[in-house]
Amino acid sequence: MLILGMPAYSFSTTATTQAQLRVIATTDLHSFLTDFDYYKDAPTEKFGFTRAASLIEQARKEVKNSVLVDNGDLIQGNPIADYQMAVGMKAGNPNPAIQALNALHYDVGTLGNHEFNYGLDNLHKIIKEATFPMINANVVKEGTETPLFQPYFIQEKQIVDNNNNEQKTIKIGYIGFVPPQIMVWDKAHLQGKVETRDIVKTAQKYVPILKEHGADIIIALAHTGPSLAPYQEGAENAAFYLADVEGIDAVIFGHAHGLFPHKEFESRHINLDKGTINQVPASMAGYWGNHISVIDLNLAAQDDKWVVVSGEAALRPIYDAAQKKANVKTHPELTALLQPVHEATRQFVAQPIGNATADMFSYLALIQDDPTIQIINQAQKAYAENIAQSLPELAHLPVLSAGAPFKTGGRKNDPSSYTEVHKGQLTFRNAADLYLYPNTLVMVKVTGEELKEWLECSAGMFNQINPTLDKPQSLLNWDGFRTYNFDVIDGVKYQFDVTQPARYDGECNLINPTAHRVINLTFNDTPVKPSDEFIIATNNYRAYGNKFPGTGDDHIVFAAPDENRQILANFIAEQSKLHGHISPAADHNWRIAPINSEVKLDIRVETSPTEKATAFIQENAQYPMKLIDKDETGFAIYQVDLSQ
Repeated sequence: MLILGMPAYSFSTTATTQAQLRVIATTDLHSFLTDFDYYKDAPTEKFGFTRAASLIEQARKEVKNSVLVDNGDLIQGNPIADYQMAVGMKAGNPNPAIQALNALHYDVGTLGNHEFNYGLDNLHKIIKEATFPMINANVVKEGTETPLFQPYFIQEKQIVDNNNNEQKTIKIGYIGFVPPQIMVWDKAHLQGKVETRDIVKTAQKYVPILKEHGADIIIALAHTGPSLAPYQEGAENAAFYLADVEGIDAVIFGHAHGLFPHKEFESRHINLDKGTINQVPASMAGYWGNHISVIDLNLAAQDDKWVVVSGEAALRPIYDAAQKKANVKTHPELTALLQPVHEATRQFVAQPIGNATADMFSYLALIQDDPTIQIINQAQKAYAENIAQSLPELAHLPVLSAGAPFKTGGRKNDPSSYTEVHKGQLTFRNAADLYLYPNTLVMVKVTGEELKEWLECSAGMFNQINPTLDKPQSLLNWDGFRTYNFDVIDGVKYQFDVTQPARYDGECNLINPTAHRVINLTFNDTPVKPSDEFIIATNNYRAYGNKFPGTGDDHIVFAAPDENRQILANFIAEQSKLHGHISPAADHNWRIAPINSEVKLDIRVETSPTEKATAFIQENAQYPMKLIDKDETGFAIYQVDLSQ
């Protein structure tokens, strides 16, 4: 897989291009249907399907033949989705994301991992609302090889050739995939009902079947991310490996919220100018409708069938970051269609839940203890302590809580993506801004040794700092680590020695067995012993993931029916009722250990570039910080003094 660089195409030396087919694709819309930021209650030009729809319309008009596909993670993520699941579905309203795709006459869609967040019954109901097939091939009924969903779709489409003449019908085969890890992430919904299969092996199984059923060309709708690592069965990110599967002519992928083609994927197997992997065109169109994919396939008639002669892939953004202006206006008909749910969502998220005496901004969440995580941990800890007291086998154990920063610049691709909850009246909008996902709370039992190793996994957020180097050094490991894995555990105190190499990589695989970054780990000011026992309140994604030490089935002692976000909203309401307000403030239970050096170090971090962020950092930074520059993406670069 992507080792020998062998092309997946078998080109004919006699075939000549006779027609073109354009594949237009969206991925990871996450119900960001409108160009409106419900967390800030303000319009935006940087995301939203109503603007992507204008790009889609343009791309269609440019060619004679086109198809439109969606690559999953459609029905969850935005407050519109929260409104729909809390109110709209109960009222019998159709799913607005499906409505929007129906209105644009999508040809086919596939399922993403977040489609499973609300359970199979809800998912089946939503699929029935679509006027286009929703396919997936690698989720099967438990104990069988029978697909739970329609595994593939063959579309018959009349083709207009390069001379504007109608030609014989082309048969386009589509096949869909989702990460097998849904069995971990949504175990409560899926265990005992379904199983998953490897993406590549499933493709190898079904591509010949599609060909037997007459498919001229095959397009993979792969809700899976990219990876340049060697193929391993069961891989979460398998998009690049699909380009090696004989018979696949194009790969639409996503899940990683990234862009392809993009310079970060330079490789001898990848042509970034043409957007191909081993000559197979492929594309990943970001997230939230901020881009669309456009794949153009050149076709030739051969032996009474159509074949792909060549192809290219490109991205089209809705916003020009360099020019700081929108590339398209919002789509008027789609905007009108979504206006009722837009207004209903604004009212839904505006429901008051309490009051706060201080701002909660996440600008510093990756380098110091932070109020946006603190309040989540306070809510989870209070909930878990109440549960533990009712269970005799847990009542004697101290309760901790693990929370991670969800909005801290995206994946180093969005300098506007930070949590911004202002003091004063709080609404459900603020709770959704603090906790983005529909996770449920789960309690795990861990030892002191596992607690320390859990924190060692979190410490992968940082690059190793050389205390003898006077040149610029970047503290944050953006490329190898996802910020949602940077768990802050409240109820204990600890420090990170970032002069040590990381013990674990971004997937929590042990890479440096002799390295230890977590130091001075204490509970009630007493060093934590390996044999000590604790309860940690976390979410189902982490608890069932079995990546971090202390997680997995053997450690779970209680799985709550309640969502972490609702627990947070209830906590804010309860505290406000008792005290008139909440007072969010970081308790500074963790920090980066001071670095002693004989040279003046130049350590740098990136964060929001806004004036609001600058003021907040000046007032709240735990370490001396100096604004020195902006990077090419628009992040502010600060020099941070970690000697103190």
